[in-house]
Amino acid sequence: MLADKYLQDELNKFAKYVIQQSRSNLSKSNRNDTKALYNSLGYDIELTTKGAELGFNMEQYGEFQDKGVRGKSSSAKAPNSPFRFGSGTGKKGGLTNSIDKWVKRKKIQFRDKKSGRFLSYQSTAFLISRSIYQKGIKPSLFFTKPFVAAFKRLPDELVEAYSLGLEKDLIKLTKR
Repeated sequence: MLADKYLQDELNKFAKYVIQQSRSNLSKSNRNDTKALYNSLGYDIELTTKGAELGFNMEQYGEFQDKGVRGKSSSAKAPNSPFRFGSGTGKKGGLTNSIDKWVKRKKIQFRDKKSGRFLSYQSTAFLISRSIYQKGIKPSLFFTKPFVAAFKRLPDELVEAYSLGLEKDLIKLTKR
């Protein structure tokens, strides 16, 4: 039916806008280091008997970046986050390994206060990881903000698109 086509077209516009704005937010906020999250953003639209279903896809850590993570000892950075370090649900050492790769890629090394020598990449990664684990990750809302903005406009556009398609379906049926 044409109504389904118009509905699908509007959902496509909605999803493309959300993905484009999310990618833009990642780039602007300097959270686009390896482009893995940027490239993983996508969507699926599936037409069903009741209408259509829209689903968004991204790397697993994208949700942590978007909603933030409460720290083990402080939840000041992300008080409303559903995620928390130290809950026992994540894999052990995952944060340290990721930070270690990031520190090496960015060539970040802290200095020892007493001797002035550079610390190893592993020591620097450990210090950063410990700080993140204790204090948490601030939410970036790179996905949530564009989704909410587009969703506020969506109902009017969907009703208009669906009624336009329905109207054309009725015209086709009455001409037969």
